[in-house]
Amino acid sequence: MDTLRTRSHQHETDPNPHEEGAGVTASSRRPKRAAWTAGAASAALCLGALTVPAIAQAEPAPAAPALNAAPALDGALAAIPAAGVPGAYGAALDDSGRWTGAAGVADLTDETPAEADSYHRIASVTKTFVSVAVLQQVAEGTVELDAPAADHLPAGTLPGALADTVTVRMLLNHTSGIGDYVNVAFPSLRQLSPESLEEHRYRELAPEELVEMGLSAPATGTPGQRYSYSNTNYVLAGLLLREVTGVSAEEYVTEHVIDAAGLTDTFFPDSPELPTPHARLYDPLHGTQDPPGDYTEYDMSWASTAGALVSTMTDLNLFQQALFGGELLPEEQLAEMFETVPMGHDANGQPYGAYGLGLYPITLSCDTFWGHDGIAWGASTLAFSSEDGSQQAAVGYNLTHYQTIASDGSLNPHPADAAVVRYLDAALCGSDGSALSSEALREAQLTLENARLDRTLG
Repeated sequence: MDTLRTRSHQHETDPNPHEEGAGVTASSRRPKRAAWTAGAASAALCLGALTVPAIAQAEPAPAAPALNAAPALDGALAAIPAAGVPGAYGAALDDSGRWTGAAGVADLTDETPAEADSYHRIASVTKTFVSVAVLQQVAEGTVELDAPAADHLPAGTLPGALADTVTVRMLLNHTSGIGDYVNVAFPSLRQLSPESLEEHRYRELAPEELVEMGLSAPATGTPGQRYSYSNTNYVLAGLLLREVTGVSAEEYVTEHVIDAAGLTDTFFPDSPELPTPHARLYDPLHGTQDPPGDYTEYDMSWASTAGALVSTMTDLNLFQQALFGGELLPEEQLAEMFETVPMGHDANGQPYGAYGLGLYPITLSCDTFWGHDGIAWGASTLAFSSEDGSQQAAVGYNLTHYQTIASDGSLNPHPADAAVVRYLDAALCGSDGSALSSEALREAQLTLENARLDRTLG
């Protein structure tokens, strides 16, 4: 990449096709640095939840409109590939307009420029869509959020005591204690080997098979005991939707969430290929693959309702605008999404991080925002919104697991992580990056590292 520049910027003044219109904030406590282990590594190689730490601000400044912040966004987006990833594409939306842009390259071989609104595997951002679908059923009275999930699952799906104790809420906030299936589905990741990734590139897996794998993995605790990210939870949520609606979870989410939000470029794939335009998706497996593996063509049935969706950054913004604007859920169920549990506790027993029902908060230089991230074999995504639905920002880039492993077993911080945080701050706070102190950026990189150690899908 000889030059880095942003391209295909669009500035529109009618951002709101949806005319209508308290949660726990992320902890500002400095998170612990997690040691890398083989087991954590395999979890880190998939769909999960990034936790960006709170950044203290005495008097939050009002966020600048995305349209007015376009020059800063151009530079902030270009900084992501400049930091060492091939390409990036972003979108921002607020009451004054919308912005899209791209920087870097979509293909390392021929250096094809990245394109704004490329189709992208959004991995665990899928979880927000599925959580909304389940909460719609709660609103209709067909599902009880705090009742045993087994009451709404096919008979025998959950064995023994789990059938009596794992609630629907525990699936959605990752406190079920059920293990993650990804470690079982891709066993070579425990040795940081891509062998099973290549072997299973075109394998088709049914959700029941994924649940069986997750139940065979070590439990992460007793139901309700603590948060532990597990993609099995959201595959179970998909089976629950199928059981209570009589149609597949994919069909239900498409009709009642995707279509209801007015999205035109978001779908569950039925092919290993991505539509055009798309970037090629690369994963160096923490420096163990050079050149990085190319996972552009991949059967995503392994991700199921935990992370299989394909979308664009523009569609992600429109989805969050509809969600937080109250168009997809009644007020009571939307409020439930903001009810969080701690992601962990430090050495003094103090909580840090927060996860709700398919959402988590990040605090930037001006305010706290809500959303999710995703990582799936070469595709990284972050999408966040103001709680009132007035501002959204999303970014995707075509590299995952780019941090190398330090001698102490932790992941070395990577400049791209700081660049992504700066982009979000520019998009949502209208800053030029100067509002984020160097200490805040260091803490953000450390938190991103710890989140990747805790994840499985992405």
